[in-house]
Amino acid sequence: MEDAELYTVEALVEEILKYKTYFGTTGGVTASGGEPLLQIDFLIQLFKRLKEIHIHTACDTSGVTFNPNNPINVQKHLELLEVTDLFLLDIKHMNAEKHIALTGKDNQNILSFARFLSDHQKPIWIRHVIIPSITANEADLKELKKFIDELKTVENVELLPYHTMGVQKYQRLGLTYPLKDVLPPTKEEMDAVHRIFKKNTKEKRKIK
Repeated sequence: MEDAELYTVEALVEEILKYKTYFGTTGGVTASGGEPLLQIDFLIQLFKRLKEIHIHTACDTSGVTFNPNNPINVQKHLELLEVTDLFLLDIKHMNAEKHIALTGKDNQNILSFARFLSDHQKPIWIRHVIIPSITANEADLKELKKFIDELKTVENVELLPYHTMGVQKYQRLGLTYPLKDVLPPTKEEMDAVHRIFKKNTKEKRKIK
């Protein structure tokens, strides 16, 4: 699909169905990005069509588009919830000021979206990238675990070690890589992070 923006819902469904024998009844379709919710209207229509033909739907999002103070925005996200089986939610940082320093944006809409999903009984997988000196602070990690524990529908927590595969992409584009002096976490550092999240966690929740 060289020009994805030119595809209609039906054309995209036709493309997806070519892989039905591969993902069968145990797999499905995941919308990711970038940020898929920047095209929420198209995504709702696509997922509606996929649910009509009994295909599992998942949305890999940061939740940044959610605005709990905008009724129209909330209604759009409610429509999406009706046709989405699973949300993979990326939480980059629990501390608001550190989140702004890392991403340029506040994290309040993201955290509100996590609560919104939980309140509406939608299964959630939380993803959090472990970056030494940035997201690996013990106090911040404990705060994130506390927040996750307050949610009712988190099934998995994926603790992803930071990697440097993006460095070459920035170099090819002539851009300065913002984390150029940051190294991936060691095994010992990742083990320490896992211990925080596994302590007193819910039995049915997987920590990866």
